[in-house]
Amino acid sequence: MSATVIAVSSALGHRFSKPNQASIRLLKGLGVEGDAHCGETVKHRSRVKVDPTQPNLRQVHLIHAELLEELAGAGFDVAPGQMGENVLTRGLDLLGLPVGARLRLGNDAVVEITGLRNPCSQIEAFKPGLLKAVLGRDEQGNIVRKAGIMGIVLEGGEIRAGDAVAVTLPAEPHRALERV
Repeated sequence: MSATVIAVSSALGHRFSKPNQASIRLLKGLGVEGDAHCGETVKHRSRVKVDPTQPNLRQVHLIHAELLEELAGAGFDVAPGQMGENVLTRGLDLLGLPVGARLRLGNDAVVEITGLRNPCSQIEAFKPGLLKAVLGRDEQGNIVRKAGIMGIVLEGGEIRAGDAVAVTLPAEPHRALERV
C-alpha cells in the first residue's frame, strides 16, 4: 500500500484539537498557514516560557491513522484532528523514520522530520487514560512515544486528503527520532 494523506487540520488558537480542513497550505520555514504553531521560532506555550527565541522544530505535527485504530481497539474514540495533528497519514511507519527524513506531501510540500511529539497532560485532559495509551515501553523498558512526529517545512505547498506521501531518507548513519 502506498502512503497517503487521510486528513488535514489546523487551528488559529492554541487548543488541543484542530478542526479538519479541505486543504492546508504549508509555508516554507514557517509551518501551516493560519495555525497557532506557525512561525520561525517556537510557538508551543510551555517552550515559549523557557526561551521564545529557540527555533520552531514543531511547525507540522503528523500522526499515522493506524494509531487511531490502535486507540479504538483500546476503547478510545479519537477522530482525525482531535489529537492536535496537522496531517494524518496512512501506510507509512512515521515513528520508524530517522531524523532528517523528508516527506513530500502532495505535489509540492516537503517536510523534514525533526523528532517525536512528546505527549503532555493535555492528552489526559482530552480523554482520561489516553496519555498512558500513547506511551509504551520497548523490550529494554525505554519509553516509546506514539503520539506522532514533528517537522519543519522545507518547501511550501497545498495538501489535502488523498494526496500521496513520498519519503526520502537522509544519508546513513540514521539517527533515531527523539522528543522535540
